[in-house]
Amino acid sequence: MGKFWISALAVIAIAGCKAPSNDIGSSASKAAPVTAATILKADNSGWRSYGRTYNEQRFSPLGSVNTGNVDQLGLAWSFDLNSSRGIEATPIIHDGVMYVTSTFNVVYAINARTGEQIWSYEPEIDMVQASNACCDLVNRGVAIWGENVYTATIDGRLIALDAKSGNVVWEKLTIDKSKPYTITGAPRVIKGKVIIGNGGAELGVRGYISAYDAKTGDMDWRFYTVPGNPADGFENETMAMAAKTWTGEYWAAGGGGTAWDAMAYDPELDLLYFGVGNGSPWNQSIRSPEGGDNLFLSSMVAVRPDTGEYVWHYQTTPGETWDYTATQHLILAELEIDGEPRKVIMQAPKNGFFYVIDRETGEFISAKNFVDVNWATHIDPETGRPVEVEGARYSGKTPYLQLPGPLGAHNWHPMSYSPETGLVYIPAQEAPWVYGDKQNYTQKDRMWNTGTDFGYAVIPSDKAIFRAMKAAAKGRLLAWDPVKQEAAWAHEHLAPWNGGVLSTGGNLVFQGTGDAHFAAYNAKTGDQLWKFFSQSGIVAAPVTYELDGEQYVAVASGYGGSFVLGYGGVLPSGSDFNSGRVMVFKLGADGELPAQPAETVPEFELPEKVETTPELLALGANVYANRCSMCHGDQAFASGLTPNLRYSPVTKDPAMWQEVVGDGILAENGMPKFGHAFDAQTIEAIRAHVTHEAHSDLDKQFYDEVSLPKQ
Repeated sequence: MGKFWISALAVIAIAGCKAPSNDIGSSASKAAPVTAATILKADNSGWRSYGRTYNEQRFSPLGSVNTGNVDQLGLAWSFDLNSSRGIEATPIIHDGVMYVTSTFNVVYAINARTGEQIWSYEPEIDMVQASNACCDLVNRGVAIWGENVYTATIDGRLIALDAKSGNVVWEKLTIDKSKPYTITGAPRVIKGKVIIGNGGAELGVRGYISAYDAKTGDMDWRFYTVPGNPADGFENETMAMAAKTWTGEYWAAGGGGTAWDAMAYDPELDLLYFGVGNGSPWNQSIRSPEGGDNLFLSSMVAVRPDTGEYVWHYQTTPGETWDYTATQHLILAELEIDGEPRKVIMQAPKNGFFYVIDRETGEFISAKNFVDVNWATHIDPETGRPVEVEGARYSGKTPYLQLPGPLGAHNWHPMSYSPETGLVYIPAQEAPWVYGDKQNYTQKDRMWNTGTDFGYAVIPSDKAIFRAMKAAAKGRLLAWDPVKQEAAWAHEHLAPWNGGVLSTGGNLVFQGTGDAHFAAYNAKTGDQLWKFFSQSGIVAAPVTYELDGEQYVAVASGYGGSFVLGYGGVLPSGSDFNSGRVMVFKLGADGELPAQPAETVPEFELPEKVETTPELLALGANVYANRCSMCHGDQAFASGLTPNLRYSPVTKDPAMWQEVVGDGILAENGMPKFGHAFDAQTIEAIRAHVTHEAHSDLDKQFYDEVSLPKQ
């Protein structure tokens, strides 16, 4: 394979190790060590933990920017993150320095007043391991404690950096690299311990969450979220208890239960809370054939942060079979319920119900669906368990069209709670999905080990059906009253997959959107008061801080993730996938983003349609749906973050196709090797399917017309 081909195909850049800049800057040099008291005090000059404080409310009392003057908000500065995809990080600000991550876990230290770079650190990512990521090469930011900054990499490492220089203090591998683990979440630091989980349940792993000493990197404890093989013995009584809720050889496919995002901490109760993900495989009839609750899948779990000792759990979806994770944002608050003050933990997980749980005991208080759902009628108030609809547990060859689908009614995008309005602001969405059994299931390829057939959910290349399905996918900013369990207001967006949320003392709610805008809303009424064109879609959550008497609002842009890769985005004309950046706003500023290059319409030459048998074409379509579509799009229309196979030179060349797909010559660029899973005939059948899609009625002009709004 010549250098020309390598250059043409290497769409995903490989991050290399780069020494930090010597230009440290006065702010970083004078930074005071971060302690628990620093985070608990939460003074307005910074944003020192992922959710601002341990309660993860993402509310700031700052009110200099408010409903009366937010229309005067302007761009103070922007910082180019040199990325084309998937910026999900929450910026961390301390003593005038902003710490933020880009794709491939590149960490930047930036002057929070001016946007000038202080230092950067680029870990050398193992792209073969990173290719195990289910939902794009993303991460959600760093943690800060003492004099260190902590980052967790997509290839499973936890790294401590000196906050002043960016130099590595220590590095630990947190996973078994022989298994398809990844890390996408942001670490938290509690009582001098760096807490981190991992991802990989779609591919077949056993989940856990671990605590590492912040000074040395030594592991203090590990809590497994699902039981392992009983023949190996259980780690503790908690795992022995959980094993009683499983059946069959559940450990063969790992079990799942990865804790890949949500955490919160109550210092008074001394409880660490975290959310647990889906089963591996999703399909419970394969994973645990005689049923059972399958603890601790889809659960909120409370443990002691010193030891990892189990205290309580609440399971949102017992025996989950739909990828209904409970890894979504957790918020701690004090609410008055039935005239009594209650310490609660709140969550809006994928399954579509909003939960209020007693955080001292795990007792169920209330739950109500916050979007349309058709898998359960309600949550039983006596048992706290869902009352399921007959047929929702798909079996045999009977599929089920369901809301929500695996994208969830709410995904990882953080929500916010305002103690001033008493409302929770949720990046809610609706995206239907057809679930059905995977016939002749095998785990041999260790890629997307779901046990469901994604072919049922593929949108046909029919213009009328495609238009209808696109219209059925919805996104909204939803203000939810957690006491009344009802909506206060909603603002509709163009599509799902919009940014996280910030609420403030200025009676404002800030959120970015997938259609490349950043906006402010009246927190009580939902009226949109201000809007800024961001050039790239926003999925990350905003923050706010105050320096020298001025309030700043910051957000990172850069569109990516599972919805964008698999279904295309809603990025409008005039946008650019290569414009991921941090944008910082303040009153009276009049800065502008760099000019976008003029739009050009490249000439594409379609590959010749591969003639084959109907059987092989059907095989190619099924394998594509279950192995390729989540990165290259349903109809082989990629979002732009990955190669568009309809026009790729690889698709036109059968030998090159075999080398890339079967032999894995681009594995170090993030393209997995599939030769161990499929023979040459099957791999060629996938190519035949792609070429037939390229010549279908669903052409690029129609796709763009339906998918891409104007600015």
